[in-house]
Amino acid sequence: MIIDKKSIEQHNDKALKIHQKKYDNLSSILAEEGKNVSKILTDIAAFQVAIPSWALGTGGTRFGRFPGGGEPSTLEQKIEDVGLLHALNGSSGAISLHIPWDIPTDANKIKSLAASFGLKFDAVNSNTFQDQKDQKHSYKFGSLSNTDRATRKQAIDHNIEVIKHGVNVGSKSLTVWLADGSSFPGQQHFRRAFERTLESLQEIYAALPSDWSIFTEHKAYEPAFYSSVVSDWGSSLLFAQKLGTKASCLVDLGHHLPNANIEQIVSRLMMEGKLGGFHFNDSKYSDDDLTVGSIKPYQLFLIFNELVDGMTSSEVKNPDLGWMIDASHNIKDPLEDLLQSVDAIMLAYAQALIIDRKALELAQTNNDVVTAQEILQNAYRTDVRPLLAEARKIAGVAIDPLAFYRENKVRQQLVKERGEKTLATGL
Repeated sequence: MIIDKKSIEQHNDKALKIHQKKYDNLSSILAEEGKNVSKILTDIAAFQVAIPSWALGTGGTRFGRFPGGGEPSTLEQKIEDVGLLHALNGSSGAISLHIPWDIPTDANKIKSLAASFGLKFDAVNSNTFQDQKDQKHSYKFGSLSNTDRATRKQAIDHNIEVIKHGVNVGSKSLTVWLADGSSFPGQQHFRRAFERTLESLQEIYAALPSDWSIFTEHKAYEPAFYSSVVSDWGSSLLFAQKLGTKASCLVDLGHHLPNANIEQIVSRLMMEGKLGGFHFNDSKYSDDDLTVGSIKPYQLFLIFNELVDGMTSSEVKNPDLGWMIDASHNIKDPLEDLLQSVDAIMLAYAQALIIDRKALELAQTNNDVVTAQEILQNAYRTDVRPLLAEARKIAGVAIDPLAFYRENKVRQQLVKERGEKTLATGL
């Protein structure tokens, strides 16, 4: 489905009068406070969030899955859906593939299709957390950490294959998440499992092209419930430091123990130049993979406070970051969820951009706890939605992407094109 530019213009025209009032008011206040509104709009417009190929269909739980109509059943249709999102919000300019679910059969054709929608290919993701059809060795007791050398070799070869697919479509990075761990005390030798994983990752690292990066992703528990090989940011950092300069850490917001201070983790990783990127989602209890900002929006803002601080500081030497959503659940239209998630990320970013950093640093230096809190909360409580809407207006996309999506009955049109019984792969 192609979004008609004229219909976007018509949508924007209806909202323009009230938007202009809100934007003029906010921009005037920010300018009086010494903020460079033009620079903020430029930063917002440049910020792109990758969409994972597996989030475009209805997710599920071990209790069941309730797919909706019009889901993308091919990689081509998934690219079309990301192109649709990008045409609406101007901030979803990349797609992240999960192999073997989304192997391009004709890489040049897939690249051309993506380019026609203004899309690039973000990190490619390997899958050794489940067995595939006709797989010779099982990952029941681990993949890169498995005690059996042949099983480890199979997992290593898969990751190297994923790199090759990534090279073919123009990706520049590999994300490795391991389900490896143990569910009972004594089941696994912690040190040897770590060492076997490191040896496996070193073989994968050696296969990386010179301009590529590898991201190690940590998770406290699940599917293993006693121990995980890459259980926390410290374990992930150890791998990244031992592997070399092309290795860094990926932070999934749902992969931490309850009440973990993720913003501090972000700061420490950036301090070491080892923060590679994010998987954005939200959670109430565990790795819930809920819509970004739906449960803990203030935490998301505090994370972006540290990110913007690190990204604008001459003291921090961290590589450019990769931004990606990793959300999946059972009851929402996936495209509506992704529009909401991208919007929440952009809101937190914009709020962090308007923080008075000099005043905040002065308050911190003077141990003025009250003032520091007020500075952060004043930025968080500022309604920056007019900034996002203005950036979208300038880019020629929808001022209110979700409203456009519903007004133009996009899901209903996708159902007409693809049918009511289509089922997205990789879920």
